[in-house]
Amino acid sequence: MMSRSKLVSDRVEVSADPYELQDEIERRGWGDGLPVVPPTEKLVSEFIRASGGNGSEVLAQLAPTWVDATIEKVAINAVMAGSRPEYMPVICAAVRAVAQKPFNLYSVQNTTHPCGVLVLVSGPISGDLRMNSGYGAFGPGNRANASIGRALRLILMNIGGARPGVRDRATQGTPAKFTYCVAENEAASPWGSFRGTLGFGPTDSVVTVIAGEGPHNINDHGSTTVDGLITQLANTLATPGNNNTYMRGDSYVFFGPEHAQQLANSGMSREDVQARLFEASRVPRDRFGAEQLAYLEAGYGPDQKAITSNAIYLGVNWRDLKVVVVGGDGRHSCWVPSFGISMSCSEVI
Repeated sequence: MMSRSKLVSDRVEVSADPYELQDEIERRGWGDGLPVVPPTEKLVSEFIRASGGNGSEVLAQLAPTWVDATIEKVAINAVMAGSRPEYMPVICAAVRAVAQKPFNLYSVQNTTHPCGVLVLVSGPISGDLRMNSGYGAFGPGNRANASIGRALRLILMNIGGARPGVRDRATQGTPAKFTYCVAENEAASPWGSFRGTLGFGPTDSVVTVIAGEGPHNINDHGSTTVDGLITQLANTLATPGNNNTYMRGDSYVFFGPEHAQQLANSGMSREDVQARLFEASRVPRDRFGAEQLAYLEAGYGPDQKAITSNAIYLGVNWRDLKVVVVGGDGRHSCWVPSFGISMSCSEVI
């Protein structure tokens, strides 16, 4: 029995034996180190049909190789990742999103910074696909979250060409480069949907891609006031080693429902939270080493407006600090700092 695969331009035949297939995948550099599902022609055809397009349709050209990401190639990688056919519209939207100019995929793929590409799904489709937006949403246990994120990573490696040590030059890398996908917990949000802040309608389903580090936990079980919670959150963000201090870009605070509800109960809107956090999370200049501060002042960053006389902002303005509700009960939130020279981009599914 044979299985067929077409990852770039050549069609090759390999044994359907899972061990022999895995050995061939590793030899050719087509995998992420984990076992893959054999991309047989039957399965790939099913995924193409589920996309609503045809196999030769080009979704985008992916940096740094600028190879055409056709629906067929995307389907092959989605099969390998263990996805289901009904996930294809989400995966295709994510491919279109990473190719948008503000995302700066070329730099994201080549940087020494440890950023993965976080796929944030907002809207009715997350429920249709039974995605996890609650307890452990960033972790294991949900096929849709895990395989959608993994599919995009395989696409970025196999079509975009960013393999570790070749074009992907991340100094240490990140586990988020295996898979990174989460759904918004809109039902638990006191501020409405995140996609609504982007101008999308209530019936729209939207994919947002973020060039982000892994989530940084923010634990606050004690604060009973807005000032107390904002202080704890902001001081966690105000770290001199993150890229957003001088490379701009947007970053994301993913609020657990309890923290979000506490702030909303005190009368704070989403925009109020963004503005307060942005002002409070400035990094004092004396927290930088003298040489690094001189490096920033020499004009390395893309916008020196982020550097003030007393402190350095995380981004250009409060809108760069995005707020989304994700997770289950428990007084934890998390922050996802970003690559910096990148803005998150969204596509309707």
